[in-house]
Amino acid sequence: MSTTGKLPATYVKGFHDEAQVRRMEYRIFGKTGLEVSKISFGGGALCANYGFDFEEGIKTVHQALKSGINYIDTAPWYGQGRSEEVLGHALKDVPRESYYIATKVARYELDYEHMFDFSAKKTRESVEKSLKLLGLDYVDVIQIHDIEFAKDLDIVLNETLPTLEQLVKEGKAKYIGVTGYPLSVLKECITRAEGRFDAVLCYARYTLTDDTLLEYLDYFKSQELGIVCAAAHALRLLTNAGPPAWHPASDEQKQLVRKAANVCRDREVELGKLAMHFAMQLDGVSTFLTGMQTREWLELNLDAFHNGLSGKEQEVLQYLRENIFTKPFNWEGNELKRYWAALKRT
Repeated sequence: MSTTGKLPATYVKGFHDEAQVRRMEYRIFGKTGLEVSKISFGGGALCANYGFDFEEGIKTVHQALKSGINYIDTAPWYGQGRSEEVLGHALKDVPRESYYIATKVARYELDYEHMFDFSAKKTRESVEKSLKLLGLDYVDVIQIHDIEFAKDLDIVLNETLPTLEQLVKEGKAKYIGVTGYPLSVLKECITRAEGRFDAVLCYARYTLTDDTLLEYLDYFKSQELGIVCAAAHALRLLTNAGPPAWHPASDEQKQLVRKAANVCRDREVELGKLAMHFAMQLDGVSTFLTGMQTREWLELNLDAFHNGLSGKEQEVLQYLRENIFTKPFNWEGNELKRYWAALKRT
């Protein structure tokens, strides 16, 4: 169920731009009953991983919230606490009732040996640290981050998840989610913990280059989960600027997308807008989460939502789909192989 024109529960008179909020579409977030904006704010970009200006980041958060975006996602992994710290600064003068915020546990450090920790002890410590950095008493959603990297799902189900359930009882979070790249692993985890998850976040699985989410959408809906369809830009792969150096796609895949970006540049069109608009046509998900660290990218994403594509942009998108993005591809397994190979070397 979705609504436009009506003010959501997160609307705060005097803080929001009422006209903008009424233009935003709000959708029910699974069995939680929360009404979340169709576009949500990805905090992964609020750190040096993508190049980042602090003041601009703060202004972008404020403008996003005032324009009706009411769901924010972050994680300790993003800049090793920097994203949460920046959001803490941005949100300190913002009414708490004007947004929902999600963070994560289990993925932490850049060095492979300390990158993941699914233990009960670390999980509790992580949530306490996140709350401190965010300057909050609670988060709305706490998620287990990238579960495919656990040595097996037993530790996720026997340590991480019960600890989060206890933290919910203590009032430090309201709902529990799970995230990952391989959808088969997400499905297995949710099935084994039937009824214990409230949300699922899958990233870069419904984009111009990958529609794997379609195979799993009915299952996620059957579990009454809030479904976060993240990374329409496939971690910046689908932008004119191209992906960061650490992007897990293969060189061949990156080269293919470079061809598409060149077409867009030649025709003065932004590939990222085409990618965002394309993803948002998918029915059945709660929100489309995308990283934004500048007001320029915020406006581009809102433009894709409010105004759709111009005639020229539609032509370019059709050309790309018929001539370049003719076969779906993904990078499933690439990061996992690198991770386990690196651990063997330590």
